[in-house]
Amino acid sequence: MRTQHSYESAPAARSVSLGISLWPLLGALIATASAATAQDLVHKAAPQARPILLRGGTVHTVSGDVLERADLLFAEGVIQGIDVKGELASLVNNADVIDVAGKHIYPGFICVASTLGLTEVESVDMTLDTTEAGDVNSEVYASVAVNPDSWWLPVTRRNGVLTAGVMPQRGLVPGHVSVIRLDGWTNEDMTIERDAGLLVEWPFMGSARPRFGRRGGAGGASGEEALARLDALLDSGAAYLSARAADPTLPVDLRLAGLSATLRGERPVFVSATSREQIEAAVAWSLRRGIQIVLIGGRDALACADLLSRHEVMVALTAAHRLPHRRDLAAATTYELPVALEAAGVRWCMTLPASASSNARNLPYEAAACVPHGLSKAAALRSVTLSAAEALGVSARLGSLQKGKAATLFVADGDPFELSTQIEAAYIDGRRIALSDKQTELAAKYREKYRQLGLTR
Repeated sequence: MRTQHSYESAPAARSVSLGISLWPLLGALIATASAATAQDLVHKAAPQARPILLRGGTVHTVSGDVLERADLLFAEGVIQGIDVKGELASLVNNADVIDVAGKHIYPGFICVASTLGLTEVESVDMTLDTTEAGDVNSEVYASVAVNPDSWWLPVTRRNGVLTAGVMPQRGLVPGHVSVIRLDGWTNEDMTIERDAGLLVEWPFMGSARPRFGRRGGAGGASGEEALARLDALLDSGAAYLSARAADPTLPVDLRLAGLSATLRGERPVFVSATSREQIEAAVAWSLRRGIQIVLIGGRDALACADLLSRHEVMVALTAAHRLPHRRDLAAATTYELPVALEAAGVRWCMTLPASASSNARNLPYEAAACVPHGLSKAAALRSVTLSAAEALGVSARLGSLQKGKAATLFVADGDPFELSTQIEAAYIDGRRIALSDKQTELAAKYREKYRQLGLTR
């Protein structure tokens, strides 16, 4: 997204008489150099070479029953079968059999909204690649800018989050959402879906200005003006596609060409909207344009529950661990929202704000926090697996454990909604990934320090 520039090294100082005003600059250069070396040094997983049979574990399929003492077989990155009769072992002679008795097998968690791979150190601008210049960037695809060596990737996947939607930021149309697997040598290796859908930062609607934050994705324009610009963009895209169909020799316009999947109805539009006014306006716009939308945010979704349910609009709730947006609301409002949406028949999933990607590993705990407030554990699990896959349009291959789907899963020693649970093995497309990262290395380093001091064994 942002162009990365390189600079010649500055000449060495010839004396120690540097002006004191240069020290902040030197500090900034040191910070930038540190950020430049902030790379994930964990090796990438090799392709699956032999079939793997996980034997005797509790398989949480999500799309079906929980199977006790079951076997799960996968080969070439695809689940070949699950059964409780022990018959799968006879189907393959060269499988690696792994005893997981007493363990639990889950599909990998999916974080719908993130900037994983696009951000590294918030205070260092050169490590941030979330935003393109301009207000309309329908030619931008987030996966192109993903850094496969980001520190945040191994930290996130160590907690079972193995897939993520990556979203560009800011502007009326920041670009296209991409879906990535959290392991790979290059961003091409990591990309599952380059174009999951166009992202629109819905403008603030109404005459009153919001008390905090910006007015939405319209750069200060009124909601009506921003909406008119959005309609004009889509109209121009439709005219461009018709003209290109009639005359393929016309010059390519990447910005308008980027709207083709949206205009053909092949991809949804992801709409970042929180207030009731925004949600109602976005749904009305989608019906008028004949476009399916997925809401990101949904703070006031319950006030529009009938509308959302009637038109089968998926809502990706951005976190439960936050304060209610009005002082007259109970403290538990954010934890009770998923339960209320579930009861109202609204399709929903749990995610985090895209800007909170450094904490994307905490995704399962956002869903878990709603369970004491009435949400079933099954619904909580679905909200970060199959429902999340549906929101991103990848449910045919991810989000549940069943024959024919990708072997993107993990083995845990207990309930992954519990902080004490350890994930013992994880696979992405059948490839066993490393579960080490900078944090585990630092933990080992300082345990060794205290062992040498004789303070621990």
